Amino acid sequence: MLFNPLYSLLNTISLFLRRKVHFSREKIGKVIVTEDNEEFVIFREVKVNAKIDKPAVFKVKFLLSGMDPKNNIRFSWLPVPFFIGLQGFKAKVWTLNYENNYFQGIYEWKNEKYAKKYSKSFAYRFMSRRSVQGTVSFEIIPNSTLEEYLESLK
Repeated sequence: MLFNPLYSLLNTISLFLRRKVHFSREKIGKVIVTEDNEEFVIFREVKVNAKIDKPAVFKVKFLLSGMDPKNNIRFSWLPVPFFIGLQGFKAKVWTLNYENNYFQGIYEWKNEKYAKKYSKSFAYRFMSRRSVQGTVSFEIIPNSTLEEYLESLK
């Protein structure tokens, strides 16, 4: 139930009403270089005020099918209310590799259990269906915050 789209939408509305959702511009434009030497540029960031236990990072990379990157950056606002409200969600940065048009989402979850649940969620399946077959990959980094993970990429 807690990884249900309707629950997530209602919880997102509640989080907004309680002013617990923050879209930061602090990292916009920052270039990160991944472990495999790919450069990604951060184009959006969201954080939710929430308590965390042992945080986990969920990193997904994919090549979008049927839409150019510029349009996807605009379109990517649409699913936001359906994952911000998922139980255990803490933060996300959206990134794009302008050389090969791969997108990467880097999430922070309350703990590894929620990161694993996300990999089986409706939100993850939606993103996978919009991607070129065989290009979606994800990794879970336990015991790491989003900030720690991004810092490790310098």
